Amino acid sequence: MWNYERRLQFPVNIKDSNADLAQVIISQYGGPDGEMGASMRYLSQRYACPYREVSAILTDIGTEELAHLEMVATIVHQLTKDLSMDEIEASGFRNYYVDHTVGIWPQAAGGVPFNACEFQSKGDIITDLMEDMAAEQKARTTYDNILRLIHDSDVCEPIRFLRQREVVHFQRFGEALRIVQDNLNSKNFYAFNPGFDCDECSGKK
Repeated sequence: MWNYERRLQFPVNIKDSNADLAQVIISQYGGPDGEMGASMRYLSQRYACPYREVSAILTDIGTEELAHLEMVATIVHQLTKDLSMDEIEASGFRNYYVDHTVGIWPQAAGGVPFNACEFQSKGDIITDLMEDMAAEQKARTTYDNILRLIHDSDVCEPIRFLRQREVVHFQRFGEALRIVQDNLNSKNFYAFNPGFDCDECSGKK
């Protein structure tokens, strides 16, 4: 079970509405490298993980990504909640407004809805961890791109925090991969693939 604290992991206090920024930042809510996909990826992968310590890392980071999802939603909400109809028209926000008013809905910056096909849970821990490390770098790059577009310090600070956590997660997944590699040898490698029966490839005589 999880214990939920009624606070954001990092405070978000945005004073000025900005639909243009909201349409960019929402990509980290439901975009291809966003927090929704990250949380679902890690919390799904943990079940097939053969090592408890690595499964715990996946659970910890997957849970934290849910907190990041909450932060991104809060940022988008605060940027849009007080928009006037003139601002909605002028910013190009009207297409989103027609479908969702100013509610939070998972999509990429380009308007593509969130899709579970954007993340993988392969059941092979090496494959999964390699994807996880790449995913954290892609998320970090997306936050870098967002920061290049932002000049409001109220928005920059929580985005910088989120970016830094992607770096930390990349490092933790690297540690998890080393744990797997330290336990990996020719005798247990194919334990990840119980249906694998190639005698020549598995070293059987």
